[in-house]
Amino acid sequence: MAKFVYGLNVSLDGYIDHQRMGVPDPVLFRHFVAQVRGLAGMVYGRQMYEVMRYWDEDGDNWGADEHDYATAWRSRHKWVVSRSLSSVGPNATLISDDIDAALRRLKSEVDGEMDIAGTVLAQSLAELSLIDEYRLYLHPLVLGHGKPYFSGTHPRLHLVASEVIANDVIRLTYVPA
Repeated sequence: MAKFVYGLNVSLDGYIDHQRMGVPDPVLFRHFVAQVRGLAGMVYGRQMYEVMRYWDEDGDNWGADEHDYATAWRSRHKWVVSRSLSSVGPNATLISDDIDAALRRLKSEVDGEMDIAGTVLAQSLAELSLIDEYRLYLHPLVLGHGKPYFSGTHPRLHLVASEVIANDVIRLTYVPA
């Protein structure tokens, strides 16, 4: 059975804004490379999937870490939850109908950790009680606005781990209580 994990970089005030947070420091970036290598796959909402399509094609100015991440990302299967997309890229499956049943089936059929990416998708999965773990990569920034990490109704959470990952970034890991 898959373990659905919702994890994203987040500001101290609870917002997600990848552009304002900037490029991750090299230690954090390598942490994410290793994390992606260990995944059974990823489940994306449409907006996050479109952002992550950046990794489909090699960049001219990429270093070794970017190539490593792209290789890991391309090697993992992706499921994209969207009612507006009609197709998805390589190594990806579109889920557009009966999303609840499709994700429950995916959870029961896949072994290993599955990354959940996208705030709207995470809200929907939380309402269905499908998220097994929340990982907040807390950055020492106050953004004041952006997409909130949490929106809608979420379960009461229990802290199970905290770890300094890199230069002032702390990963807080919670499970539903």
